[in-house]
Amino acid sequence: MLWSGQVVSTIGTRVTGVAYPLLVLAETGSPAKAGVVGFAQTLPYILFYLPAGALVDRWDRKRTMIVADGGRTLALGSLAIALALDEFTFAQVVVVAFVEGTLFVFFSLSESAALPQIVPKEQLPTAVAQNQARIQGADLVGQPLGGALFGISKQLPFAADAISYAASFVSLFFIRTKFQEERPRSVTKLRAEMLEGVRWLWGQPFMRAGVLLVAGSNFAFSALILALIVRAKSLGASSATVGVMLAFLGGGAIVGSLIAPWVQRRVHAKVIMIGSFWVWAVGAFVSAFVESPYALGAIWAVGGIFGPIFNVAFSTYRYALVPDRLLARVGSAALVVAWGAIPLGQLTAGILLERIGGVDTILLVAAASAAVGLAASLSRTIRTAPRAEELLSSG
Repeated sequence: MLWSGQVVSTIGTRVTGVAYPLLVLAETGSPAKAGVVGFAQTLPYILFYLPAGALVDRWDRKRTMIVADGGRTLALGSLAIALALDEFTFAQVVVVAFVEGTLFVFFSLSESAALPQIVPKEQLPTAVAQNQARIQGADLVGQPLGGALFGISKQLPFAADAISYAASFVSLFFIRTKFQEERPRSVTKLRAEMLEGVRWLWGQPFMRAGVLLVAGSNFAFSALILALIVRAKSLGASSATVGVMLAFLGGGAIVGSLIAPWVQRRVHAKVIMIGSFWVWAVGAFVSAFVESPYALGAIWAVGGIFGPIFNVAFSTYRYALVPDRLLARVGSAALVVAWGAIPLGQLTAGILLERIGGVDTILLVAAASAAVGLAASLSRTIRTAPRAEELLSSG
């Protein structure tokens, strides 16, 4: 039930993920302003992940998810209504994006922390892979749908996303499974609980190194997505074509989700991580010399295969190492670093695209991706990590 509700919600999120930059580019013609909206939507990753982790470990996870879905329904619905009345304001788009990103932080931490309570420990890698398939399937469906809906009417993508959050909101009421272990009321100060998660993460060398590497990769990849959209538009692509181009990434990622549990059982995490970083660096470099939106999509269909495989391998380590009472706090400490790089990447991409254009921006992204690959290759912590199965069996 949880997975099904999130299929609908995640498709809606991908619809507006394409629609936000298309709307801002259509109304203002400014890649920098499109980057500001992306920055606003992902800024909560820096601002709120750390305190949200401590709060989610205190609060009822299911209730938190219900409130978050309700708030996102109202936020996206307000934007759809404003656009239907032809009342576009850049400030409203920024505010709605910020509210949506903030509530996503609380929802995603609650859902991730609840997963070990919903499935047995030995099934966690498969469950993570199924969640990856959900996300990537939403990429495949949602991104072309977002472009197509925007081509029909600019308010339609945002109305569709509001409806998707409403559907997720309703689905949560039908889930009877408890989302957390029984725990006493916390008497520790919030700051101390936040620091406990940070200290735990920093004391795990593999997790610490992995999070820093993911931060670098996320910075580059978030910049790349906006650069690919602007590059495709400069090549004459329609909004629908941009959506199709991005759907190639989702298609490759679905393949990766299907094979991720098999790969995770047979290939060491260090090989998966180092290899994925280098695949993405090469893909970014080749993208600078391609002059067809569909060819760009084909390149990232290959790159997309490695995303779910990487995430399953790394998430399996996290669930094997982190106790339930710390899951949200450690997850938030990791995400404030790993995902905190995303708004910086989008803002940087918007500025670079306006000043030096799509091709040079993509080349700079490729250089940043190669630096991450080199750092992973030289990291002794990554190269000497034990297999995740050893940790799961001893937990």
